[in-house]
Amino acid sequence: MIYRLKNPILLLTVLVLLSCKQHAKSISEPLSVEVAKARSEMIPYTKEFIAPVSANYSATVQPRISGFLVASSFKNGMPVKRGQLIFRMDDAPQRANRLAAEASLASAKAKAAQAKQNYERAIPLARINAISQMQLDQYTAENLSAIASVKSAEQTLRNARLDESYTLIYAPISGIISSSAATPGDYIGPGTQFSTLTTIQNIDTVGVDLAIPMSEYLRISGRKTFSYDNASLLSNIRLRVADGSDYPEQGFYQYTRQSIASEMGTIVLVVGFKNPDYALKVGQFARITASLGADREHIVVPQRAVSQIQNISSVWVIRPDSTAEYREVKLGSTTGEWWIVESGVEEGEVIATTGLQKLRNGMKVTTTTK
Repeated sequence: MIYRLKNPILLLTVLVLLSCKQHAKSISEPLSVEVAKARSEMIPYTKEFIAPVSANYSATVQPRISGFLVASSFKNGMPVKRGQLIFRMDDAPQRANRLAAEASLASAKAKAAQAKQNYERAIPLARINAISQMQLDQYTAENLSAIASVKSAEQTLRNARLDESYTLIYAPISGIISSSAATPGDYIGPGTQFSTLTTIQNIDTVGVDLAIPMSEYLRISGRKTFSYDNASLLSNIRLRVADGSDYPEQGFYQYTRQSIASEMGTIVLVVGFKNPDYALKVGQFARITASLGADREHIVVPQRAVSQIQNISSVWVIRPDSTAEYREVKLGSTTGEWWIVESGVEEGEVIATTGLQKLRNGMKVTTTTK
């Protein structure tokens, strides 16, 4: 006996027979798989958008008068506060004009005082016919002219002071200030190459455009006509930044753009996000998820029951006779541990969640529910 087992051909034959016997035994035993039932749930319709972040609003800083720039007192790309001094111009010409206007006003007031005295003296003299009516009219006219001259000089002084104040340029809004092409020594102002100095973007709140195809919008909203108030259409607005982390602030509906983008056939809903720490930057792309419309009934299956190969999604349905059936399915979005199935599976059907790689069409299985 020992001699025969040492024969290579005989030994190989024994091993093949043992292998076939083991394989036949494995075929005769049904595969054990865990299963779950496809169920129906009321789930909000969630849509994902990828769009750039935009500023809440911005302000262009322009000098109101012409003159030489003396200094700028900000750092490029840094936050500034409303009312903060950001540019200072040479104020010598404006200061000289103000001093001249003050002198002219003092002179006008002196002349007005003299004209008033002459007029007040002339009134009693005219009553006793000590002076003619013509002379009284002349004193009256001189007094009124002097009063007008004072008012004109006062206005000239106000303008001079206003021009002098324009040499100090303050931030009109709070936000992030951009760089300026003008440097100290440049001649700036209207009509010069530096008619615009810089811009400030307010990003205390940032906006994101959500473009929705018009056909989808009408289906979700249930409207047959376009509406400008879509606050009730959006909920649970969330933002995810480029590194994959979730932004802590929840978004909110702001407004709907006035017109529909005809080239894309889309309606644009603008949502906002509070940005107190300036963590969101203008121009960066963000991934937005939002629930659209009312909750709708969907068929869901566990995510682990779904196989995806080359854009083909499938599940294994366990039929009532305990045999496996391969099904291609059309998937929607995910919700928790579940995947929305738009077509391919009916409510109550039993779906395999384990052993997906071993299953074959018509294979007998035993099931356990987990």
